[in-house]
Amino acid sequence: MHTLINLLLAVALLPVLLPVMALVALFVYIDDGAPIFYCHYRVGRRGQLFRCFKFRSMRTDSQQALAQLLASDPVARAEWERDHKLVNDPRITRIGQFLRKSSLDELPQLFNVLRGEMAFVGPRPITVEELERYGASRWHYLVARPGITGLWQVSGRNELSYDERVALDRQYVEQRSLAHDAGILLRTVLVVLNRHGAR
Repeated sequence: MHTLINLLLAVALLPVLLPVMALVALFVYIDDGAPIFYCHYRVGRRGQLFRCFKFRSMRTDSQQALAQLLASDPVARAEWERDHKLVNDPRITRIGQFLRKSSLDELPQLFNVLRGEMAFVGPRPITVEELERYGASRWHYLVARPGITGLWQVSGRNELSYDERVALDRQYVEQRSLAHDAGILLRTVLVVLNRHGAR
């Protein structure tokens, strides 16, 4: 039933969000050209890999830029190893900064929901490398579909440490229910409007 609800909600939202996604795609192209989308493999339910869709918010040479930064800046390298994120990320484009703060970069994940790879609410979609950092909590992660939003996003998002994010993913799986998901969705709307914890 939970999967069916996700599917029905995605179908209902698609006509409303398609014009918004078309407009965002146009701005991404005007600002930094193609490609419009960024597709990276994430770990899904039962360990199956899937391509997670997002609007591209980073430079096309982001991997090279990251490698150069981490090789030359020990502070940035320590931050990356600790959080798998950078507070001041030089790879993010001008439009990308807005997309991330508004969470519009995640709109294409609606198609992941339609494909049955993600849910509206769930653990953060993580990489294979990140799964290794989950320790015993990896088994909690693997029983659920990753979510467009989740407990971590409404509890501080990027202001949280990596260990706190892992703990929230585990807590979500242990407490998940339709009522809990509905509450997280409502809180997500407020978080996105306030841009709390987004960067």
